Amino acid sequence: MGYSEQLLEDGTHIWDAQKDHPFVRELAAGTLEESAFEHWVRQDYRYLLDYARLFSIAGAKATDEETMTHLLGVAHEVLEDEMDLHREFAADYGISQDELEAVEKAPTCVAYTNFLVRTAYEGSIAEIAAALYPCMQGYLDVGEHAADLATEEHRYTPFIELYTSEEFREATAWCREFVDYCGETYPGDHDAMREAFLTSAKLEYRFWEMAYTLEGWEL
Repeated sequence: MGYSEQLLEDGTHIWDAQKDHPFVRELAAGTLEESAFEHWVRQDYRYLLDYARLFSIAGAKATDEETMTHLLGVAHEVLEDEMDLHREFAADYGISQDELEAVEKAPTCVAYTNFLVRTAYEGSIAEIAAALYPCMQGYLDVGEHAADLATEEHRYTPFIELYTSEEFREATAWCREFVDYCGETYPGDHDAMREAFLTSAKLEYRFWEMAYTLEGWEL
């Protein structure tokens, strides 16, 4: 069993909680309040900037040309493609690019992005791999779960299609292989990888909660 499977096994309770979150269940049914989805779009747009930064720093830390090329390529794809899709989502709800760029991160978004960037700068390449894994595998699994629950097409079908697309499946498969490679190559980093993975997974769950409750700053 690859180390990615071990991490998923360790995080089963978090995965189950994500799939059962009302944001996910209502999105699958098409009944999610637009305000919650809009909040997710705004916050995820800001999140993706730091997510791309995580891949960029990981690329700089990679020790072989192939891994470096791939990681830097993913950073470019996030900035070029995935953020474009978020701008399209936003436009559908009347949110302009200027509005997206002016969004203030909610507390959970701050916590998650700060954790990722700190891990990128201070952690090993193995820790970085484990920290980024919950976002990719988590969104694929949530997307597949939402697709299973959905009974008809609705306004959130494009979200489900995005995170169950062949392109996203391929990206997630590479990430899983990268985690397995790091787990095999750096066995001394297993504890740090597990902690990074579980922290990211918990923050992924909190991200759904943040969007669903329209979390913001009280002051």
